[in-house]
Amino acid sequence: MDTTSDPNHEHATQNPSARMPVVFLSHGGGPWPFIDQPYGSPAELEALANYLRGVPKVPSAPPKALLMISAHWEEHVPTVMSGTNPPMLYDYTGFEAKAYEVTWPAPGDPRLAARVQQLLAAAGFQTAEDDRRGFDHGTFVPLKLAYPEADVPTIQLSLTRDLDPAKHIALGRALQPLRDEGMFIVGSGMTYHNMPGFGKPLGAAQSKVFDAWLQAKVTSSQAEREAALTDWTSAPFAREVHPREEHLLPLMVIAGAAGDDAARVGFCGTGMGITLSTYHFG
Repeated sequence: MDTTSDPNHEHATQNPSARMPVVFLSHGGGPWPFIDQPYGSPAELEALANYLRGVPKVPSAPPKALLMISAHWEEHVPTVMSGTNPPMLYDYTGFEAKAYEVTWPAPGDPRLAARVQQLLAAAGFQTAEDDRRGFDHGTFVPLKLAYPEADVPTIQLSLTRDLDPAKHIALGRALQPLRDEGMFIVGSGMTYHNMPGFGKPLGAAQSKVFDAWLQAKVTSSQAEREAALTDWTSAPFAREVHPREEHLLPLMVIAGAAGDDAARVGFCGTGMGITLSTYHFG
């Protein structure tokens, strides 16, 4: 049944002022808030943790559900998590035992998953669903800080393996109606992701220059923002900062979902000396 024409559809709303914002956040390294061997200075880590704890205050009202786009899930076609009770996916290695005991038992939302597929199909995307997929650390690490009670239904949507920035902007654009249906769309990645560069003076210098470019472009007009993100490899130190762009692509999805909404920098700090930023739209 096409629920979009049903006035009683539980996700529908006619109040433009209730439109949810969209957010891109930098999720930090591995299970950093929940282990005894974190990377970076305590001051850096606490600043990022405090920011993530404040993410629930970005929307003016509590969301009905969360849609996460994590840098840590890629498929051939956009694939949506459709399980009722998603398990944990500890997609990292080499950490102490407690890193594999972290839990965040938020419920899934099969109906939202179906709605996501419906919207993407209408925009011409082939899609798939995965009812066994668990929450990867791009989702459960920031959300365990933001929503520690794990009481908000949450699903993930994958990136696509072609890593095409224009396609990911279009993917986000197709998701815009969810914002008027009480859904909080969050992209989880990093504005810097070159592992050998962390803690190094050269990495710190390159990240600062790239981040200044990114802030200027993301907070500009929709047309300039989308053009710059599509051609992001022209940015200064682009490939030094992102040898592979999967951690930047959630920002493309969020920029598409933002439409013509203005952006602001939600947080700008450092991790092991590397500049990291987050963005809020709407």
